[in-house]
Amino acid sequence: MGNILGRYILREVVTAWLVVTGVLLTILLANQVVGVLERAAANQYPQGVVLELIGLGALQDLSILLPVGLLLGVVLAFGRLYHDSEMAAALACGARPQNIYVPVALLALLVSAALAYLSLILAPDATARALNLRSAALRAGQLAPIAPGKFRTFGGGNAVVYAQEVNRDGSLGNVFVERSVGPLVQVALAERARHAVTPDGMTHILTLYDGERFEGVPGSAEFRIVRFAEHVVPVQVPLVIDAIRNLEARSTATLLDSPEPAERAELHWRITLPIMCIVLALLAVPLARLKPRQGRYARVWIAVVIFFLYYALASAGKTWIARAAVPEVLGLWWTHAAVALLALAVILGPGLANRLRYRARGL
Repeated sequence: MGNILGRYILREVVTAWLVVTGVLLTILLANQVVGVLERAAANQYPQGVVLELIGLGALQDLSILLPVGLLLGVVLAFGRLYHDSEMAAALACGARPQNIYVPVALLALLVSAALAYLSLILAPDATARALNLRSAALRAGQLAPIAPGKFRTFGGGNAVVYAQEVNRDGSLGNVFVERSVGPLVQVALAERARHAVTPDGMTHILTLYDGERFEGVPGSAEFRIVRFAEHVVPVQVPLVIDAIRNLEARSTATLLDSPEPAERAELHWRITLPIMCIVLALLAVPLARLKPRQGRYARVWIAVVIFFLYYALASAGKTWIARAAVPEVLGLWWTHAAVALLALAVILGPGLANRLRYRARGL
């Protein structure tokens, strides 16, 4: 009976886990698509890298989705078993606790092993590749030639260029240029112009011919108008440096050899995710136990609260390690103990309170 019950529980939990993880991944993918498309439109990304950036983002999101998906999958699966009285029938027929915990523990170990490989190896590589792709796409978009009849932004949005036509020799006709330098706004109109880029790709040079330049501070009555035969407009491309993403892109081997608190904190975070998966899966079994006439989803909100508290504690611990506020040796192990005690209080608290109440009445 134990093997049959174990296989049945494992099938129910796996099904619920896959459904929950799939739904959460779909939601995050939708958000990821919106973010990538916004950046692609703002920075003129080539079309070929958009799908790859979305896929790499989904791979990074799996590190968080797997633990919460497994937690909710176990709670939903056992919630149905308790609600339909299948678990009551199994326990009445002599099912032992190991028949219930073993399949869940087996699944948790498999998912935790996959999550360890993902968080320690795949996710950093995916983050590094995404950063490289984003940098290359930004550079390719900035170096692309100006298209006629379309507005083009440069320098992180500080400059806007419009050309009505592009001649065969590469020169531009009927050009509009708007540039912001602090509070000062410069607008230039020229009959023709040329666009060049420095070899390092960090500066765009627009040479305008036969036009006018208007400059002033918006809201002020003082504006200056200058007519020119030739006017050079340099536009600096800003460096995009994301320290957090760069830290996430470091390889685990590099973090192991690093004495820097921020990198040690990132290492502890990567190790915490697989352990979090096991802790949440095992806590979900008693957490999903329902009282008579309780709905099958009665414990889902408690599971969600526990996950968010767990995640918040781990994030705070990571920050404290990075700031050297707590000993690095302590790591994030205290978060696992704190969540286990909290879950036990939620699970055993009501029964203990009832027993104390009955004893008080007897006295």
